[in-house]
Amino acid sequence: MKKKDVFLTLIAIAALFGVACFVQTEMDSYIRRIVNLCLVYAIIGLSMNLTNGFVGQFSLGQAGFMAIGAYVVGIFTVPVELRPNVFYAAPMNPLIADIQMPLWLALIAGGLLATLVAFLIGTPVLRLRGDYLAVATLGFSEIIRIWITNAQSITNGALGIKDIPPLNDVRYIFLATAVTFIFIALLINSSYGRAFKAIREDEIAAEAMGVSLFWHKNLAFMISAFFAGVGGGLYGALLGTVDPKNFLFTLTYNFLLIIVLGGMGSITGSMLGAVIVTAGLEFLRVFDEPLMLFGMDIPLFRPGFRMVIFSALLMACVLFWRHGIMGTSELTWKNIRAFCKNPFSFFGRKGAER
Repeated sequence: MKKKDVFLTLIAIAALFGVACFVQTEMDSYIRRIVNLCLVYAIIGLSMNLTNGFVGQFSLGQAGFMAIGAYVVGIFTVPVELRPNVFYAAPMNPLIADIQMPLWLALIAGGLLATLVAFLIGTPVLRLRGDYLAVATLGFSEIIRIWITNAQSITNGALGIKDIPPLNDVRYIFLATAVTFIFIALLINSSYGRAFKAIREDEIAAEAMGVSLFWHKNLAFMISAFFAGVGGGLYGALLGTVDPKNFLFTLTYNFLLIIVLGGMGSITGSMLGAVIVTAGLEFLRVFDEPLMLFGMDIPLFRPGFRMVIFSALLMACVLFWRHGIMGTSELTWKNIRAFCKNPFSFFGRKGAER
């Protein structure tokens, strides 16, 4: 990247941080919650795109890694004096009962534990391909959730963990998202990233060129799990409570939707997809409320109608941009200038790329 582009990128990040500060101080709690969800989902979308988009491995285990990160944050950030009220059905394991961490340390610990679990899972599973890999990772995700449900002295079982110190600071989550974005962008533009893309395009050719398939697949899987754990920890802190039902396997499909809509193999596409899916579902909530016109009840406006509209919009996106909004391209400064000159031809070109 040119020095000028690096300078412009840093200015853009600083400007966005200023926007985050404005949202934190001037906007109401509802807007802050939506922005925070967009940022958290962007982190998890980026982590999933690393494996699915850049390495080409169809993994569906993101919900399990999120659960690990969320529970580590829940277990170790709840104040020690409040834990008897949380673990009232069964006492907390004495080995961890008196350990309390600040949020940033718990996030790192959750990410590292998710990385370790990803290594244990990935060693046998990443030898599979395609649908077999998807089913295997989905199964391990459910195993993690079931273990959490039954490990009552550690996770409080099906009761979940409450009284997590709430996090509703847009600036904090923005900084975590920015670090994730910068790290993955640097990784993809390194020799490791080129090896990931080579595996995605043709595994046999990549191996013939000296790329270690097992090492690079496992590396991408572990890095993906780390950031999914961090995102899950932020998600748990944002909710203020964690429960096994928060991490059903259907949660993974939300992030799959984000990366498919934004573009498989596009970092900026994942960010864009997270904003569209998360904020779009919230702003369409108005269609779930009854509507009266001239004293008549409009029958279409009822709970669930927003999902119909959102699904129609998604189908329109798929028809026009079958490889996602960004395809496999990135929103560079050169592309921004091209978009400003001709937006329609810009998006048409993205949708046509493979």
